[in-house]
Amino acid sequence: MPDNQHLTVLPHHVAIVMDGNGRWAKQKKKSRTFGHQAGSRLLHAIVEESKNLGIRILTVFAFSSENWKRPQQESSFLMGLFIKVVQREIDELHCNHIQVRFIGDRSVLSETLQQVIESAEKLTAENQGMVLQIALSYSGRWDIATAAQRVAAKVAGGELAAADIDEQHFAAELSFADLPDVDFFIRSGGELRISNFILWQAAYAELYFTDVLWPDFSVQEFRKALQEYAARQRRFGRTGEQVLES
Repeated sequence: MPDNQHLTVLPHHVAIVMDGNGRWAKQKKKSRTFGHQAGSRLLHAIVEESKNLGIRILTVFAFSSENWKRPQQESSFLMGLFIKVVQREIDELHCNHIQVRFIGDRSVLSETLQQVIESAEKLTAENQGMVLQIALSYSGRWDIATAAQRVAAKVAGGELAAADIDEQHFAAELSFADLPDVDFFIRSGGELRISNFILWQAAYAELYFTDVLWPDFSVQEFRKALQEYAARQRRFGRTGEQVLES
């Protein structure tokens, strides 16, 4: 395993699309549910490594709004798995001072899952360590549309003039508006797309795609991705020379 001296430049906020559970299970002639269970165990190791390295925020895409189109049996299994995983992990996360948050449309989740989510957030709300943010029934377009509704309501209520709407006003209505934007966007599983995940907040994120399926995306693979991030030059519209000078 690479040592920490190779990771002197770390992203503050990492987002991961955990893709490939089903294909991994198929390769092993197992059910897709077997792959999802393996993927949940791998997440535990990635969260632990992120905290040990000093990454401040980890956002993971657990279930998208579009994933509701999957077979009902698989969706139901995943909802049950989320409940079990949160209940199993929350005490350890709390002891490690990790704040747990959920983003997404909760109105479509079961009452039991909503209660588990609210309990986990309440328990860890004051923790000052790493933030673990779980996107559940989430989509970037939903996030933007919901923010637009909130801004429109403020305009209609006289709190804000339409001419005064700018990026800052709009961003303030998005999910996790109190957290910095994503620095590093990782997707496992070989697909080369963002898939409607944190569209606004990843506007300047460095993108990293790997063919490794999520259950095989080990701590070593995570560090490999972070090494590539450290080697990139983030310019934000400036020239390379300007970055070096600063």
